[in-house]
Amino acid sequence: MILIVYLASFSTAFAIVLFLIPPLSRLAFRIDFLDKPRQDSERKIHKEPIPLTASYAIFSGFFIAYFIFTQKITPGTYAILAGSVLLLTIGTLDDWYKTRGKDFPALPKFIVQVMAAAIVFFSGIAFEGFINPFTSEFIHLPYMLQFILTIAWIFGVTTVINFSDGMDGLAGGLSTISSATLFIVALAMGQTESAIMAIILAGSALAYLRYNKPPARVFMGDAGATFLGFILSVIALDGAFKQATVLSLFIPILALGVPIFDNLFVVFKRLIQKKPIYKADATQIHYRLLHTGLKPVQVISFLFLISACFSLSSIILLLIDS
Repeated sequence: MILIVYLASFSTAFAIVLFLIPPLSRLAFRIDFLDKPRQDSERKIHKEPIPLTASYAIFSGFFIAYFIFTQKITPGTYAILAGSVLLLTIGTLDDWYKTRGKDFPALPKFIVQVMAAAIVFFSGIAFEGFINPFTSEFIHLPYMLQFILTIAWIFGVTTVINFSDGMDGLAGGLSTISSATLFIVALAMGQTESAIMAIILAGSALAYLRYNKPPARVFMGDAGATFLGFILSVIALDGAFKQATVLSLFIPILALGVPIFDNLFVVFKRLIQKKPIYKADATQIHYRLLHTGLKPVQVISFLFLISACFSLSSIILLLIDS
């Protein structure tokens, strides 16, 4: 696929998201779909109500551009769309509860996220195995193990991106860096479909960042954050994890390094303290950095730099492995 197609798909997604966010934000004010400041929450650091409708712009920008520029429509395409709709729906319910100062139950979110991952798996997008470094033969994992690893990966990445969405510009910026990295990896591996998905997601996330950079004028809420995480996980499964060697298995993990490693630490800490894993608190790295006295812009700049270093490491790993 020629470079101009990738540029056009990126630009289309970027333009659609950029165009849709303002009218959706005005709609949010009319229907009171706003993230309101709460004095009893250390996680809500904004002082004015913020629209929670950016998720629908990101979703629309991604899929409109994807259906325009994808070379082929497969069962996997419809599975990704179906899973995304499920996550957008349950995320919207979660966000609606938050606008009313309530917490949505964790179990329905868990069930829907697993369902979305299962739909993708049964469409044929799965972690099937890896190349034996000693014999160069592809090792097919048992079907049940494929299922467990695929569900765990999709659910895990969806969750860590959602957990990282606690500061203006952070989740959008990390998703932009990760999707750009996966785009480069897909190009190097000759995987055009994964590359087109990755560059479209980068355009969508970057356009959102235009309105979400500090001080944020719009939020994507759980609906948008879980959508970004879901698509990133699928891109890795359909790209970097395909025909992977033992060494290259770490490429997508490094591309998503900041949210993955930070939230592994958070989950481990919550388990040690016997706290619910899904219970929102201020233990993520961005909150810890804020507590050291850094300004929000300094925190996200630092985390973007660390994410870029992880991404560069993943690309170097790809070059070593090729």
